[in-house]
Amino acid sequence: MLHSSLHRKTAARKVCFIIASFAAISLWAELPAEKYFGRWALTLEGSRAGWLEIVPQKGWYDASLLWAGGSVEPLASVAIVEGELIVTRLRSVTRKGPNDLVLRKQQIPETLSGRLDGDVLRLTRSTQNNAGTALEREQVTGRLIPALPPAPDLSKVRWGEPVDLFNGRDLSGWRLIESNSENGWSVSEGTLSNRPAAHVVGQKARRFGNLRTEREFEDFNLKAEVLVPAKSNSGIYLRGIYEIQIQDSYGQTLDSHNMGALYSRITPTVAAEKPASEWQTLDITLVERHLTVVLNGVTIIANQPIVGCTGGALWADEFRPGPIYLQGDHGAVTYRNLTLRPVIK
Repeated sequence: MLHSSLHRKTAARKVCFIIASFAAISLWAELPAEKYFGRWALTLEGSRAGWLEIVPQKGWYDASLLWAGGSVEPLASVAIVEGELIVTRLRSVTRKGPNDLVLRKQQIPETLSGRLDGDVLRLTRSTQNNAGTALEREQVTGRLIPALPPAPDLSKVRWGEPVDLFNGRDLSGWRLIESNSENGWSVSEGTLSNRPAAHVVGQKARRFGNLRTEREFEDFNLKAEVLVPAKSNSGIYLRGIYEIQIQDSYGQTLDSHNMGALYSRITPTVAAEKPASEWQTLDITLVERHLTVVLNGVTIIANQPIVGCTGGALWADEFRPGPIYLQGDHGAVTYRNLTLRPVIK
């Protein structure tokens, strides 16, 4: 009798489990594709930042992805199948031989797949490693980015007192972001310079650190002067997430990777940069996720919306305060007269 009762209870539990499982599958299957449309702030392993946009087209889907560093890139394919999002990109890998000689380049497929869990997008990244000897998996979470507000009326913005970010004497108020990187930054005669050592062929690349302010800010106006040597580049990150490109791009065709651009996102409307090794002025305004950049007295970006973070962002959250950070892991650069005026809200 006891055995029969236990058997009935066990069977009942199994039935309930099966019903619950089918109910969950049904809910997943019924999740409308529209839930995935929009822009997503991604948090990768190690708290790195990424960005994903899913856009419906006529009879299909389109998407763009920013993966930690580099540029925003279109994805190879997008599918939403039975409530699951599946996106694929092709990742470029360079095969090198002795003395760093490039043998060939190839593209490795990489997928991000997963579902919405409440308001959190939970994805798994799957790909092979660069050597092709093992599979890699990484967990990613995403949150939908709220819609952009209308462009602010900058004539009505209230400004606080100026903050001198650099005292011209030492690195007080600044620190390296990567504690295990080499420090290429130094101060001399009122200027702040980064001089990373050049890579020596055949030797392991040396990693030089990015420099950030101890203080963090929300919306503001930032003025700075910068000198970029020939063929060099750096970047000024606003709130630690939006990179204003610092680049020797004099004489080049307009591009979102040129001097004063919001890297890979907003292309200047006019080329206003000076030749390499000349001092240049930047006047940058960030208010309500809209950007204005005046380069050498010429407005090259006028109150334009920012749709997401840029490569190298410290985190994916666009609504938390953050530092000004100067890119130090690329090329030589010199700054002076960095002054910020915060917005009073």
